[in-house]
Formats: sequence, C-alpha cells, structure tokens
Amino acid sequence: MTHPAANTGRFIDAAIALLERHATEVAALDQAIGDGDHLINLQRGLQALQAESASLDEMDWPAALNRMGRIVMTQVGGASGSLYATLFMAMSRVLQEPQPDRSQWAHAFAHGVEAARQRGQSGEGEKTLMDVWMPVARVLAQGASEQWPEHTLHARLNETAAAGCVATRDLIATRGRASFLGERARGHIDPGARTSQLLLESITTVLAETHQGSVQ
Repeated sequence: MTHPAANTGRFIDAAIALLERHATEVAALDQAIGDGDHLINLQRGLQALQAESASLDEMDWPAALNRMGRIVMTQVGGASGSLYATLFMAMSRVLQEPQPDRSQWAHAFAHGVEAARQRGQSGEGEKTLMDVWMPVARVLAQGASEQWPEHTLHARLNETAAAGCVATRDLIATRGRASFLGERARGHIDPGARTSQLLLESITTVLAETHQGSVQ
C-alpha cells in the first residue's frame, strides 16, 4: 500500500459504486437490527468526500486523511460517523511520510482502529464494525511483517473481513439499537460490519488494479 493520495478519488468512487450495488441488502440489515439510517449516512459522507476529491488528490496522505476525517465528522451521523472520523484522523497523526510504505500503513491503521475502539468503547465479539476492523488490522500488520505479495495481502484482507462480518450473525449486540433486541438480534449480520467489509473490498480492488497497471 504505497500509492499516493492522488488515488483518493478512485477509492471514493469505488466505495460509492460498491455500496450502491449492495444498497438493498444493507438497508434490510439495518432495518432488522439498526436505526435504519446507516447506509444513508455513509452514502452522504462518501458523496461529501467525492465533492472534495480533486483537492484531496493534491494532498499527501497525512493531510488527506485528516481532511477526510473532518468531512466525515460533520457529514456522517450516528456512531459510524464518529468512528470513521476518529479512524481517519488518528491515522493522519501517526503517518510521517507523504507516501507511506506498507509497514507505516499497518501501524497507522492499527493506531486508528484502537482510537476508534476507545471512542466507541467496544471491541470484538460485540456485533459492531470492530468485528471487521480489529482482525483486519492484525492481518495487515502480519502481511507487512512477513512481506506478503500484494495479491496475497489483498486476498487475506478480504477473507478476514468477510469472516469477521459473517461472525456477527451469531452474536448478541452490546452496543447501539441492536443491544436492546437481545436474542432477537442473533441471526442478523451487523450492518456496520457488512459495510466495513464492502468498503475494504472496494479499496483492495483499486489497489489491485493500480498494482496491475504499474507492472504492465
């Protein structure tokens, strides 16, 4: 993951397109155990980022992530807005290079996830997006440490995110509206975990396309 922030617009466009393809599914998940506005909030935030993608493309990654966090903070409602804003802004504070290498990305993401975990006061096993974010952070760190090939890293990240997402189906929620449903929340995948999985998939797709283009 050593790509310049000039790709920011591509990541945002890919995320918008993938969420739109799965909009009906995500909306149904949120209507079952959430507040019913998770998808709308995320889409509003992504559209706000898309509107500033030209200026984001001109920034280095630390500056771009900080700006993204501030946009998300003001545009995305609910718990997810606070968590994504915290993730981006915490990552921006520890990235030191304009174009970070894979190890620096892994460190920054782990730092961002921990900051978001503390803000949301939740962790794995509580039927939230943390069931995706936290294992993905570990795999990203492992891939950087062991210098996995790009395609291996992308595949492992997607597999890990999918497993974390599916695992939320059998959990009882302890956070958010779903926590009031008790056993009735069991059997439903957490919508935040599902959208987190989809957003990661959109990122790895763009990275794979960028990497493939660079070696042709």
